[in-house]
Amino acid sequence: MVTNSPARIVGIDVFCGAGGLTYGLQNAGISIVAGFDVDPACEYPFVANNGARFFRRDVAELSGAELAPLYPTGSIRLLAGCAPCRPFSALRRAGSRRSDEWSLLDEFGRLVHELMPELVTMENVPRLRSRSVFHRLLKTLADLHYHVDWRSVHCPRLGLPQQRRRLVLMASRLGPPTVPQGTRSADNFRTVRHAIGSLSPVAAGGSHRRDRLHAARSTSETNARRLRASTPGGTWRDWPPELRADCHRRESGSTYRNVYSRMPWDSPAPTITTLAHSFGSGRFGHPEQDRSLTLREAAILQSFPRKYRFVKPDDRVCFAVVGRLIGNAVPPLLGKAIGRSFIRSVREHSAQNGLKT
Repeated sequence: MVTNSPARIVGIDVFCGAGGLTYGLQNAGISIVAGFDVDPACEYPFVANNGARFFRRDVAELSGAELAPLYPTGSIRLLAGCAPCRPFSALRRAGSRRSDEWSLLDEFGRLVHELMPELVTMENVPRLRSRSVFHRLLKTLADLHYHVDWRSVHCPRLGLPQQRRRLVLMASRLGPPTVPQGTRSADNFRTVRHAIGSLSPVAAGGSHRRDRLHAARSTSETNARRLRASTPGGTWRDWPPELRADCHRRESGSTYRNVYSRMPWDSPAPTITTLAHSFGSGRFGHPEQDRSLTLREAAILQSFPRKYRFVKPDDRVCFAVVGRLIGNAVPPLLGKAIGRSFIRSVREHSAQNGLKT
C-alpha cells in the first residue's frame, strides 16, 4: 500500500538555552530528544518544560558520532541550533583555535557534515548573513547536496507580539524547505496589550504572590520620576531638563532615543533583550505602571506560555540569570512555525515519492 505518512521527525537542539526552540518544535509535532548547552542555568527550564534530556557540553567538543545514537532508528533526523553571537574564546578551553564572534557556527557546520541529518535549521541575528562564517555554512550545505532556504523573518508576521527580526535557515535532503514568513499584516499584528494587558499590576520592586517571575526590579527615585514623565512611545526628550542623564547632554548620546521610554500598548513590543527587566536598557518601561517589564512579561512577549518554568521552586529568582535565559531564547512561536514548515515539506516529499508500507 502507498501512504503519504512520513517517518517521525526527531530533533536534537544544540545551543538549546532555556528551550524556546525545542518548545516550539515540539508544539509543531517534532520530538526533541536532547538539548546541549554550556550554561548550567539552562538545564532546569529545558528539562522541566520539554521533558527532553539535557547535556551540559561545549558544542565545540561534540562529534556527530556522539549525537547519532540519540536518534531513534528509522526517524527523520533534525539538527537544530542557534549559535550564540558572543566571543567564542569564552566557551573554549585554553588554546582555542578561534576568537571570531560567530565561530560556533563553524562547529555547527562541522556537526552537520559529520552527522548528515535529513533536516537542519539555524536561527540567528540578521547581520550574520553578511559574515563569512555564514557563507561557509551555506557552502557546507551545498557541498553535501542539501536543499536550502534562508531569509530574514519579521516575527510579528508570524504572530509574535514583538518587533523581532531573525535570520532563519532551513535545509533538507528530502526536498526544498520553505522558511515561514507569516501572513499577518501590520494592521493585524499582536500587540503588547494582547500579550500582557490582562496580567495583574505589580509595583516596582514587587512580585505577584502566585507567580515569582511576575516580578519587577526596584526603581531608583530618579528613574521613578523619569517613568512618571514618560509617555508610551516617547523618549527622554519628553522629560524636564533636570531629569535627563549626563549621557543625554553629550553630543554622542543626544540622538540615542531607544532607552528610557515606555512601550506603547497597541503595537508589538521592541525586541526583548537580556536586559528587558531594566528601564534604562531599552524601551522597556511598562505602558502604564511606573516600572520596567517583569520577567514574566518579557517571557510572554517572547511567546513563552505563562506557566513556563525558568527557576526551581525553591531557588531564588535572579533577574540577571532569568533575564539572560529569556532574552537569548528563540521565541517558541518562531520554532513552531519552523517545525510546521518542515512537517509540510516532509509530507510533500513523501507524497511525491510514495512511502511503501
